Amino acid sequence: MTIRKLVRMVLHTAPASSDTERPVPRWVLRLAYAMPLLLLPSCLWRLPFAFHFEMGQLGGPGLPGYWVSVPYVFGLSVVSELIAFLCIGLVRRWGEVAPAWIPFIGGRPVRPLAAVVPAVLGGLALTVLFGSVPVGDGQTLTVFGVGEDASYVNGWWKALAMVCTAPIRVWGPVVLVLAAAYYLRRRTVRTGLTPAPARG
Repeated sequence: MTIRKLVRMVLHTAPASSDTERPVPRWVLRLAYAMPLLLLPSCLWRLPFAFHFEMGQLGGPGLPGYWVSVPYVFGLSVVSELIAFLCIGLVRRWGEVAPAWIPFIGGRPVRPLAAVVPAVLGGLALTVLFGSVPVGDGQTLTVFGVGEDASYVNGWWKALAMVCTAPIRVWGPVVLVLAAAYYLRRRTVRTGLTPAPARG
């Protein structure tokens, strides 16, 4: 394995061209590959909570014992990155044809709705869970109502939390965009339509 391939695998850099049946727009390819990197700061910021270090937060809920907090927080971070990595399947060949190593379905074409429906449901769920709008006075509007923002020891801790966790708010909408792009590309293949040539 060359150093270039290793760097591409670790950093999730987008390949020069797509390996899908129909080409993926370059901006969609970059967006999918950016998701694991965008979520990495929030996953790393969350890890100290496993060891009861509250990252400057005041008045937080009491944390459970280490035997609960360590596997929960680390598991949550790993699962978040794995789900973000699945976004890449919406722009690569393994999202159109199941990899050969998967039992029973390996090597078979993936039906568009088999990928689109879970992606749309997941995108909607992520939007509901993490979508919020600041309304002032330390409050945030979510689908669950208006809630109080976390308080911090000082502005530096608050700034760190905001920088690390801000990308998670766009996770759901990005998944919905990737699902729509996947569906439109696969629908074109299924119906035999060809995109109109670009003008100019």
